[in-house]
Amino acid sequence: MRRCVMKNDHMYETGTALVVRAFHVMPDAPPPEVERHSHDYRLDVVARRDRLDERGMVIDLDTLDGALREIAGTVDGQDLDKLVGPETGAQAVTVEVFARWVHDRLTRLLGPLPGLTLAVRVWESPVAFGGYVAALSG
Repeated sequence: MRRCVMKNDHMYETGTALVVRAFHVMPDAPPPEVERHSHDYRLDVVARRDRLDERGMVIDLDTLDGALREIAGTVDGQDLDKLVGPETGAQAVTVEVFARWVHDRLTRLLGPLPGLTLAVRVWESPVAFGGYVAALSG
């Protein structure tokens, strides 16, 4: 007999966002992508949890916003191929690679937060993004 396991898909969310300008190159892509160019990247971060903490929060919004601002200060005006590329081993820093890098940085800054899932989306235009989602368990 098969059992149906119901997964709790009801989650609280808290998030923040900001915009940074950074540069990169997309090898083997048509111009202008093959040349060094900038994007005004929108970094969206959403923390999710199925239960609120003892303060009635998913995560303190000031803490989440402060961590994202710290990362933005590192990235703003920089060449992602020189900053993100060496840390990730990526030959091309796509929005997906950039999102994973931001997530990894946030994980280090926030520390383990059992039950919390963090989603990062990096928008390179009003309609195009890449993302990464993983738990911050400890």
